[in-house]
Amino acid sequence: MPEPIKLFVRTVDAVNRVFGLIAMYLVYAMIGILFYSTISKNFFDPSLWTLEMAQFTMVTYYLLGGGYSVQTGDHVRMDLLYGRWSDRTKAVVDAITVFFLILYLCLLLFGGISSTRYALQYGETSRTIWNPPMAPIKIVMCVGITLMLLQVIATFFKDLAKARGEPLS
Repeated sequence: MPEPIKLFVRTVDAVNRVFGLIAMYLVYAMIGILFYSTISKNFFDPSLWTLEMAQFTMVTYYLLGGGYSVQTGDHVRMDLLYGRWSDRTKAVVDAITVFFLILYLCLLLFGGISSTRYALQYGETSRTIWNPPMAPIKIVMCVGITLMLLQVIATFFKDLAKARGEPLS
């Protein structure tokens, strides 16, 4: 593989590793928010923001950890036939089917950018009693989809190299 592709793969892997490891700790933040929600409902005035904030935290965890999940191979896969194949056959099949995932992620990103633009332009807020602005979570959505798209492309290059008998990593 050419050196620029190797550099791209190493860079994307490093960025997604950092975001993935940071995202792992968001579970603890979500637990803290939900714990506070439980305490406030039972002993104080109920907080209006806690459940929606826990949802935003979970969405951030899920989206920012997506690229790392692809990188480590921890995503869900139909393993009926796949598990029996050689690493090289898996790489060939992955290199072919990845185009469907890239198309899907490009469509998601296009919709996400459009939705984010709308949220920023019109000051969109949630339709709940807490009424937080939606732009921050939509920006996180676009960042997460972009990171996953870049990781899928990097994984494609890894699979292509493996299929050719020249693994990158």
